Amino acid sequence: MSQGQITQRIDVIVAQDSSGNYTKISDAILAAPSFSRKPYYIKIKEGNYTEYVVVGGEKTNLVLIGNGINNTIISGNKSHGNGHLSTYQTATVAIKGPGFVAMNITFENTAGPDQETGQAVALLSEVDSAFYRCKFVGYQDTLYAGRNKQFYRECDIYGTIDFIFGDASAVFQNCNIYVRFLGGNVKTITAEGREEPKGNGGIIIHNCTITAAEDFPKDRTSIKTYLGRPWRNYSRTVILQTFLDEIIDPEGWLEWQGQSVDTIYYAEYNNRGPGSNTTGRIRWKGYRILKRLEAENFTVKKFISGDKWIPSTGIPFFPGLL
Repeated sequence: MSQGQITQRIDVIVAQDSSGNYTKISDAILAAPSFSRKPYYIKIKEGNYTEYVVVGGEKTNLVLIGNGINNTIISGNKSHGNGHLSTYQTATVAIKGPGFVAMNITFENTAGPDQETGQAVALLSEVDSAFYRCKFVGYQDTLYAGRNKQFYRECDIYGTIDFIFGDASAVFQNCNIYVRFLGGNVKTITAEGREEPKGNGGIIIHNCTITAAEDFPKDRTSIKTYLGRPWRNYSRTVILQTFLDEIIDPEGWLEWQGQSVDTIYYAEYNNRGPGSNTTGRIRWKGYRILKRLEAENFTVKKFISGDKWIPSTGIPFFPGLL
């Protein structure tokens, strides 16, 4: 395992009880230096912060450090169904400043599971960014990994439909992915949006656990859960060395009406658990079971060059396959 040293230096503190420099996260971000070449550390004390946070493109190398995923919570409830917002506009937190890092924070969208609610994003990141021991809570479209290189380590992600989506080059390592019950009988974990055959995007899930959230009923026969469906024609999603619980449908993957399953890249490698048996998987031209040499292309080191930039964040990682 490679690991940097997480620094304890703090530039400003956000606290709802006025014991810090600011009471709102947004105010601390607005006051942060623009186009900073070095990390700027914002400590966010315990509390439920109901605000919509935007990290602008000029706010580079921000580091937000919470008091723990169940202690520091950033919460919103915007949705597509309530106000006809675009998916993009529903985000509780939107990250547009490169070099962003978050640790020990929950990002949530509480808009709810109703079909009328629709898309409701907890966090959107469009930039090179990393998240450590964070929690992302929502239903449909919880986590929007939009573009650029992104790394998620020891995070918890909750949702029902397409709840990890976008076209970033994103690696999820040692994360827990929880499928929630409310909101219909068909669940899709990922919806990757690569539009070009040579695009860099892809959702890589490595050494994670995919299982049911606590609200799932014991009788799961009427509920179908899939690893993903292709949001765009060149959708790319790879599941590596991951525990797949029994909730995963034997077919594994679901079609998206109007999108090709011939040009996508969906793959699995050496997964484990009752949902990992590939004998019943779909027989698409775009689906494959990888050998080790192929699987190595989707590691932290090879897919997002993580060995070059993650050490400076202090977040632990392993560069290759287990």
